[in-house]
Amino acid sequence: MFQRHLLAFGLLAITPVSALATNGYFQHGYGTISAGMGGTGTAFSQDSIAAATNPAGMAFVGSRLDGGLEVFSPRREYSVEGSNPTPPAGTLYLQPGTYESHRNGFLIPHFGYNRQVSDTVALGLTIYANGGMNTEYPDTNGGPFYDGHTGVNLEQVFIAPTWSWKFADNQAIGFSPVIAYQRFEAKGLGNFAAFSSDPTALTDRGVDDAWGYGFQIGWQGELTDTLRAGASWRSILEMDTFDKYKGLFAEQGAFDIPQLFNAGIAWSGLKNQWWLLEVQHLRFDEINSVGNPLLPNLMTAPLGDENGAGFGWDASTVVKLGWQWQQNEAQAWRAGASYGKQPIPDSEVLFNILAPGVQEWHFTAGFTRQVSTQLDLSGTLFYSPPKHVKGPNPLGPGQEIELTMYQLGAMASLGWSF
Repeated sequence: MFQRHLLAFGLLAITPVSALATNGYFQHGYGTISAGMGGTGTAFSQDSIAAATNPAGMAFVGSRLDGGLEVFSPRREYSVEGSNPTPPAGTLYLQPGTYESHRNGFLIPHFGYNRQVSDTVALGLTIYANGGMNTEYPDTNGGPFYDGHTGVNLEQVFIAPTWSWKFADNQAIGFSPVIAYQRFEAKGLGNFAAFSSDPTALTDRGVDDAWGYGFQIGWQGELTDTLRAGASWRSILEMDTFDKYKGLFAEQGAFDIPQLFNAGIAWSGLKNQWWLLEVQHLRFDEINSVGNPLLPNLMTAPLGDENGAGFGWDASTVVKLGWQWQQNEAQAWRAGASYGKQPIPDSEVLFNILAPGVQEWHFTAGFTRQVSTQLDLSGTLFYSPPKHVKGPNPLGPGQEIELTMYQLGAMASLGWSF
């Protein structure tokens, strides 16, 4: 019975999610409290969403239940300059102009539960989601690739039961087996059929889904009276293939979820304040369907092959700074900023019209209000300013493509301590 309820909640959790996330296709922070501090929290955990960042943090949050919702608004577009009135065979010149992706508002939920079962051991469950690689372009001028309505949509949910153990005073380790579920759909790519190993499994096949698994481990602890530290690592999540799109993604539809690393410190040397500094590393480049470049792969191996073309994403390293001020027992305020070089080289702009994950800076502000001795309300706002990536159309010599996006978002959550 519990497994059926867990599965139902997990599926429900991703149903409304279909947006391009903020660090590539990962959230800039998981949970309202972490997100309000620039996505920090590896060294200082405060709620039961902590396992998404560092499973060891669950040892320090006590018995509590958290649930929240993000309203997320990414604004993305591409622009094309230059044309060729008599394009040679084997080229793909896009229509000049500026084109916006539709659907600019999305909902992304999160949920956490943690129970302190002894003085040293806590058991928990965290469910969190990514949107990713979502675009929806109209058929203006035939669509981006002259095949009508065009775009992709990737949705992901992570279900992480967690065991954490406080093995010494203010020192803990944690472990989460991670169950992942993702869905994908692509439209309007018919003119890439000649480059596909299986044109019948390239585009317009409806929604496909895949399950997978991996694990995350972490440590968090106190180094001095005013300094904490933490680190975590999540393995590659090995996913089932997208069989309906085995003619699009490398390795016959493989789309594993890359490993990530988090490390940070938290300092409380100023009265009633915490300052947090973290580094996160995302290995997009190790997943062939994401990291393989468009060229020369498109010419040397068909889409869907082991070395078929991908989106050409590089690995990404993100630096995060967070601040929290406990104004009084009932009120806390937060702010944060993060920067990570976006993963798309300017040589890869053509295919990334579908997935313009170009954001670099994020600025956040948030609060928590203690409503009662057991109930607290948290909120966060964030803004990611416009980022532009411009490069040549590799299939249309002399033509330039520019990708642009900016983002707005708000989160709210309730936490119940028991």
